[in-house]
Amino acid sequence: MNTKRGAAARGVVRGLPRWDRCGVMGVVNVTPDSFSDGGRWFDTTAAVKRGLDLVAAGADLVDVGGESTRPGASRVDEEEELRRVVPVVRGLASEGIAVSVDTMRATVAARAVEAGALLVNDVSGGLADPGMIGAVAAAEVPFVVMHWRGFSEGMNSLAVYEDVVAEVTAELRMRIEAVIAGGIAPERLVVDPGLGFAKNAEHDLALVAHLPELRALGFPLLVAASRKRFLGRVLAGDGSAPPPARERDAATAAVSAIAAHEGAWAVRVHEVRASADAVRVARAVEGAL
Repeated sequence: MNTKRGAAARGVVRGLPRWDRCGVMGVVNVTPDSFSDGGRWFDTTAAVKRGLDLVAAGADLVDVGGESTRPGASRVDEEEELRRVVPVVRGLASEGIAVSVDTMRATVAARAVEAGALLVNDVSGGLADPGMIGAVAAAEVPFVVMHWRGFSEGMNSLAVYEDVVAEVTAELRMRIEAVIAGGIAPERLVVDPGLGFAKNAEHDLALVAHLPELRALGFPLLVAASRKRFLGRVLAGDGSAPPPARERDAATAAVSAIAAHEGAWAVRVHEVRASADAVRVARAVEGAL
């Protein structure tokens, strides 16, 4: 087997289950305004059921978020985010599900961990809330360091690069160093290139094409391409309108297969089944080499 792309090279995250293939992180958006499925799982009972359904479809982790980070989205206040997220995390954790919390707030992260979350997935990489790194370090849980340049309301204007792969890699490296200096153990870190965050379609495609450079940072890699704008642009072709987000799941699975082949630790997706199949086929192919 080619160990540069195989399961042995994906990395192990301390405090999380270990898989012999690329993992699948299913998304539960407890929001009314997500770009993908806003409002469908806003009720706690519906959100917990959704998480259970994702696991039944093949998810290894369920990522619960209470604040939309789509381009242009406004922030919700802390109390509302807590009200949305904590009961869902507690409900899923009580069912034995491995749960991550998608938040940029230290208080939400800490409360979610108390409720049973095993991983903090902060799209700002700890930049949005100065208390985040200390809170995660104190909780001794894994942390996703994503490439981020600013909040949703203005991030499109920040999508300016001369060499997107080199700049994203360099900015991630600086953020990793800061997170480790803040007390989070290196063996608890995951990196995410932040597809769609302060990036246009060409930038996203370039990053997917250069996943080995991102993996060369030396940490497990999370790829979150699910239903994003760049896939809509690819599917639309020239002169056509992009298909709605919910019609991009086959394209998402294609990226999941690519990510798995290139040694990603996990992919983050809204609909699990096709991507779960994709990563398992990629693992089977690796095993046949």
